[in-house]
Amino acid sequence: MSTNGSPPPSGRLGTGHILFLIVAAAAPLSAMVGTVPLAFALGDGAGVPAAFLFAGITLLCFSAGYAVSARRTGGSGGFYASVADGLGRPPAVAAGYVALLSYNCATIGLAGALGYFTQLVLAAHGLTVSWQWCAAVGLLLTAVLGYREIALSARVLALLMLGEIGVLAALDVAILARHGVHALPTASFAPHTAAGHGVGVSLMFAFVSFIGFESAALYGKEAKDPRRSVPRATYAAVVLIAGFYALTSWLAVGAIGSDRVREVAGEQMGDLFFVLGDDFLGTAGSTGLQILLCTSLFAATLALHSAANRYAQVLAEDGLLPGSLAVEHPRHRSPHRASLAQSALTALVVAGFALAGLDPYADLTTSMLGLGTLGIVALQALAALSVLGLRRRTGGGHWWRETAAPLLGFAGLAASVWLVVGNFDMLTGSPSKVIAVLPWLLPLVALGGLVHAARLRSAHPLRYRLLGTRHTGSAAPDPSPASPALSGDRHA
Repeated sequence: MSTNGSPPPSGRLGTGHILFLIVAAAAPLSAMVGTVPLAFALGDGAGVPAAFLFAGITLLCFSAGYAVSARRTGGSGGFYASVADGLGRPPAVAAGYVALLSYNCATIGLAGALGYFTQLVLAAHGLTVSWQWCAAVGLLLTAVLGYREIALSARVLALLMLGEIGVLAALDVAILARHGVHALPTASFAPHTAAGHGVGVSLMFAFVSFIGFESAALYGKEAKDPRRSVPRATYAAVVLIAGFYALTSWLAVGAIGSDRVREVAGEQMGDLFFVLGDDFLGTAGSTGLQILLCTSLFAATLALHSAANRYAQVLAEDGLLPGSLAVEHPRHRSPHRASLAQSALTALVVAGFALAGLDPYADLTTSMLGLGTLGIVALQALAALSVLGLRRRTGGGHWWRETAAPLLGFAGLAASVWLVVGNFDMLTGSPSKVIAVLPWLLPLVALGGLVHAARLRSAHPLRYRLLGTRHTGSAAPDPSPASPALSGDRHA
């Protein structure tokens, strides 16, 4: 921060900062505790590590194409800019609104999980605090950090990420120390196990565990060298997340036994890794896992909050949301108004669930996080398709980065969307018919975006031509903020 009162430079984030922001969104410890036991029990058991490896390879292919888009867009605008560059304005508007819905839902769902698990951890240590108060404190901290410059959030997330990765690494080392090479059973990657009964469910849980890794392309405006740091952070995040998930789940299989892991996971579910922690790290290790689970959920909430308000800012800059949401704080250079609006929305939804007497996890977290997850995976598939559209439009490009890799990424992600839709009740853990129809909100919002784009094209052709151009530079030049071309009909 500048000491003379002048605004600080906008490029504060390096590759490491962005890496922590996006790995925090994936919440490695939360995924291990909450997702891996479900994959063991409901999927193909010992074959889960292979599913994480397959998902990681698929998302590396996606990242190769997405990096092309990130370099062209300056690493900002996320899915909205990528789709605008490759598929045109109407799909971009649809993608922008779906991204806004999805990231907000994911943030709201994580806020519910934060309140729920913090209440449980405190109760286990003799403290009685309602989940509503736990969630409120977490949301207040998120709002304060979201209002400030992004570098502060990145530093906080770095500390929290080191803690949760550190405790999982300690568990991994302890399992290896006790079991040696037997902690890494070859059965997990044997074809009959890796592709056995339930592999589709395992792949679904594997893909959804990466949610948020693509959000590097939202921080280009705040990065020191966005055309290099955004692609690098995206690649590094996929490798780190995939490697960590595959290795830790593989060691868990070795610690439990490949022939017993499905049964044990089905019995212990969310307690599985706490039991492993108590066995291999002692009571202190298990307690550390519990505490760091809460900080992991807070880190994920903050990371997805930051992503959600940057989508709001991007859409507001193009007149697709109220223009006030695009305003940056004069000192922090943060989208502070978008952050405040996102905080207020999250608080209202969480309060609504609380007043209705609904369960913070079974009702709030599962429904909101499930819907947000589905929307983000669908947008990843669309972004892979947009790279192919860009190749077709420009007629050039590298055969791997702009054709083969996006095709492979799109195929894997499209299959993931199909799996999530087909198993949405399993993902949310709810038999409710209301929750079962939530996925229909995504095509409805996308259709609304397409209709709005068509209306803009006929009623406000200049505004329509400028959609997405501040990021792609592929159409008309972007006028200054004071230009009458935009200021006169931004809210029309």
